[in-house]
Amino acid sequence: MGATGTATAAPTPPAVAVTTVYEPRERVNLSLVLSQLGRGPGDPTFAWDRTGRHGVPGAWRTLLTPEGAATMHLAQSSSGSIHARAWGPGAGWAIDGVPELCGAGDDLSGLDLSGAPALAEAARRLPGLRLARVGLVFEMLIAAILEQKVTIKEAHSAWRILVRRHGEAAPGPAPDGMRVFPTPDAWRHIPSWEWHRAGVDPRRSRTCVEASRVAAGLERTLSLGRGGPEVHSRLRSVNGVGVWTAAETSQRAHGDADEVSVGDFHLHDLIGWALAGQPVDDDGMLELLEPYRGHRQRVVRIILASGFRKPRFGPRITIQDHRGH
Repeated sequence: MGATGTATAAPTPPAVAVTTVYEPRERVNLSLVLSQLGRGPGDPTFAWDRTGRHGVPGAWRTLLTPEGAATMHLAQSSSGSIHARAWGPGAGWAIDGVPELCGAGDDLSGLDLSGAPALAEAARRLPGLRLARVGLVFEMLIAAILEQKVTIKEAHSAWRILVRRHGEAAPGPAPDGMRVFPTPDAWRHIPSWEWHRAGVDPRRSRTCVEASRVAAGLERTLSLGRGGPEVHSRLRSVNGVGVWTAAETSQRAHGDADEVSVGDFHLHDLIGWALAGQPVDDDGMLELLEPYRGHRQRVVRIILASGFRKPRFGPRITIQDHRGH
């Protein structure tokens, strides 16, 4: 090039994807397995593209791994195999976790539904339902904290606002608007007025900050297996984390097949109507689920995935506005 020439920057090479094809030993329904990960319409960390607008139809997920941010795409073929691609510094970690994300290690042994024909029939119609083990305890805990004592609409709105504001852009060819779950440091330094603007009251914001301070320790609970009393105890050691929040976290992060979300506003009535034909309280729910101990959360998931709905009457939780605090 001569002295008067102009330099032209070389085009940025496309992000290189890390890929795998997971061939599950047992039938897996990807939609059912991932159904508990999305946080409502517009979730910046999770989106279904069922029409193939962004390539092969499937699910897009962003995640903050121990090795950095990652974007992952999951698609299931007609044969049942699951094709996964991931981009970003955490792509390798994300790909390594695909089997457990899709239900590998979820043990159905000991589940006896013979005494409940309707439940057994529902399970028969859902052969691909497996419980995901996501890992990423801190992320699952923050999402659960935001859902404490508020409507799901409020919780999902807070999640969207805070992740979009404080999470980094998704690496790779993610759909527009996707963001990565913020780092513990980012959660710890969210100004009070931004919590208020997102509709998060001081109690929940304090709990999120407390969790951010022990994020590394939370991840170490994964070494304890797929939930259980010790995991529950360690999660509850975070000030502001109660029984319901710990359960919601271990169900997703650890793949706990037994932990029940005691304290949920609607769940006890749903289980009561499904298993006994009448509403019950939390104690009644636990009594109904006791024959399935070891798989109580799995039974809840079967009921939820079956499409069963309780009769439409009774009190409804009201939406509260915490932004004026």
